Amino acid sequence: MNLDDVRKLIEEQEVESIDLKYADLVGNWYHITFPVRRLDHVMKNGIPFDASSIPGMKSVEAGDMVLLPDPATAIIDPFTPTPTLRMLSYICDADTRLGVNKDPRTVASRAQNFMIESGIADTSLWVPEFEFYLFNEAVINNGKYSAGYRFTSDENKDDLPGGYLDADGTAVAHRKGYHIDIPFDKHAQVREEMVRLIEAVGCPIRYHHHEVGLSGQQEIETELLPFELITDKMMYVRDIIHNCALRNGLTATFMPKPLYDEPGNGMHFHIQLRKDDRNVFYEKGGYADLSDTALSFIGGILKHGRSLTAFTNPSTNSFKRLLPGFEAPVKLFFGIANRSAAIRIPKYVTSEESKRIEFRTSDGTCNYYLAMSALLMAGLDGIKNRILPDDDNAFGPFDDNVFDWTEEQQSRLTSIPTTLEEALEALQSDHDYLLEGGVFSRELIDSWIEEKMKEVIAVRNRPHPFEMNLYYSL
Repeated sequence: MNLDDVRKLIEEQEVESIDLKYADLVGNWYHITFPVRRLDHVMKNGIPFDASSIPGMKSVEAGDMVLLPDPATAIIDPFTPTPTLRMLSYICDADTRLGVNKDPRTVASRAQNFMIESGIADTSLWVPEFEFYLFNEAVINNGKYSAGYRFTSDENKDDLPGGYLDADGTAVAHRKGYHIDIPFDKHAQVREEMVRLIEAVGCPIRYHHHEVGLSGQQEIETELLPFELITDKMMYVRDIIHNCALRNGLTATFMPKPLYDEPGNGMHFHIQLRKDDRNVFYEKGGYADLSDTALSFIGGILKHGRSLTAFTNPSTNSFKRLLPGFEAPVKLFFGIANRSAAIRIPKYVTSEESKRIEFRTSDGTCNYYLAMSALLMAGLDGIKNRILPDDDNAFGPFDDNVFDWTEEQQSRLTSIPTTLEEALEALQSDHDYLLEGGVFSRELIDSWIEEKMKEVIAVRNRPHPFEMNLYYSL
């Protein structure tokens, strides 16, 4: 969509306001709204704002930046009562009008350009899998003298909301929720509404279903889409899921591990590279019909896997999901249809057109722009340096359950970090591949580590409710 298309859409939909969205370093959305009559002025001059008020974005001494709208991202807002047009924007320097080093959308644009300039591929296609819980209630309390939370679901007989009696007996227990059918899948129609709105903003959906978690865990999966398109569409998808849940009296969370000893929420990324409309990951006769390009791409991700988790799993809660036994990979290797692997080669994708890899470690607390750019850069580094998985680096392929191996065999495998702090330390020591082509900057990495360490310290310094069970009476 170009500016003329935007003007036409404004006229057809009788739009009154334009809402500009932008993402901060960690992936939170912000917005500013202006009357539609100011469109031409804003397209030419942008909107100045104080970036020092946005965490991790800029110092107070030099805070002035401008938001420049991107007409290609324009949609009609599905949730505002007043006809409103949404656009995403770039965060640009007030003087040069170029995207700043720490603008996530600009980083993604630089990653895309770096890939093209490398000559390896001209397109990367991605499928994100959105896993999330829909709760009926989310009561959260954190203060000096009390702390705790309670999530409830009308689907789980052991987790019913206050005052809900389950008079029709459709809440269940003692089973998994994977693909559970109606009427026990109580929010199937809510997912239908989400999917309708998601497809309306130009993001085609492959399917949706109830996930394993019985207390309302859901999954929505897109079709293969180009990197530069899906990174923006994912922001709209997340927003639609949250707002649609609220409109239906529910609350959605992408937290990796909201419930103890229950399945966590991942965000698996399926990835494919193409050049001249040919899938460069496919080569008939290789392992899983993968080309050396694909294997090197895998090798790059696995080599840099520990530092990548600083972007793909950037919360203290992330590492409560990454535990053996929950189909959450904790070892850096790959294999066919292996759900304990960090990278899985889906067994059902057998044709040249569909052949791809699936990175399974990541979760929904990531900043989509930065996490996907980091994965792309790691894979391209693997191709550039021909980092082929083999016996020396123990990256696989392994097609059996590595947790059935002996301790000696498992010790050969590289483990992902066990905490966010450990992941940030890995990023500190392994980030040169991200700096290639100026895609990421040292300034961004330093700010990322600084902001994320604030979360580490905030969690570390607070008493945990379970500590009361362990130590209160000693």
